Amino acid sequence: MTRATVAISIVTYNSKHIFDVLDNLKKQFAGLPNFRFVIFDNNSNEDYKKHLKEYEDFADITFYPENNGFGFGHNYNLLNASEEYFLVFNPDIMLERETLLGMLDKMENDKSISLLLPKVLNFDGTTQHLIRNRVTVFDYALRFIPFQFIKKLFDKRLTSYECRELPDDRDVDVKMGSGCFMLLRGEDFKEVNGFDERYFMYFEDTDLCLEFNKRRKKVVYTPYAKVVHYYERGAHKNSKLFKIFVQSLYKFFDKWGWKLY
Repeated sequence: MTRATVAISIVTYNSKHIFDVLDNLKKQFAGLPNFRFVIFDNNSNEDYKKHLKEYEDFADITFYPENNGFGFGHNYNLLNASEEYFLVFNPDIMLERETLLGMLDKMENDKSISLLLPKVLNFDGTTQHLIRNRVTVFDYALRFIPFQFIKKLFDKRLTSYECRELPDDRDVDVKMGSGCFMLLRGEDFKEVNGFDERYFMYFEDTDLCLEFNKRRKKVVYTPYAKVVHYYERGAHKNSKLFKIFVQSLYKFFDKWGWKLY
């Protein structure tokens, strides 16, 4: 078993699945001192915080008085952490210990990897296609358009955009992946100053990957590691979250350049 030290960072805000997730993590990682769990709560409601306090024997928990977003919380947890590796971990991910140990072995054996991404699954075993090798306004619009005949018309483009044809028999260098589960080399995360906190939510993960790309740091997808994600697709269902998504989209393209198509 690896002796590498890992800070596992979770940012919460009234997160629906967090207690099932924490119970699973306690079961998987009990008695392993090289894994440290750090939780940052973005001013959830009082009943939620009271329940979360019950896990203070397992995790270092910060109850922050306001909600400054996803990136702010993870930066608070990680930028001063001393561990060799950081795991950005959503409060809706189910993880088995052997999966993380295997990913750590890959990073220990290949020091050129800055960020390692697993295959992310739904609970029915189907794949969530969260890897990206390009970002354009048109592609984002296609994903939100509710008309299936339009999606069908552009199916080849969506297949390419969502990297649906990634191989299952080898690791692949990619450009971007999802912030629901990111295993990072700690020194590289610190070198780019973590997440850009101008994004309250959405696009901070893509932005981080592009910061790595800019510095020629490797982002790698491995199909051999699998995690399960309670994928809510909040921006597709909630008008407030969709507004935040659009604001972050504007900030992202304003920073990296507008690629319409």
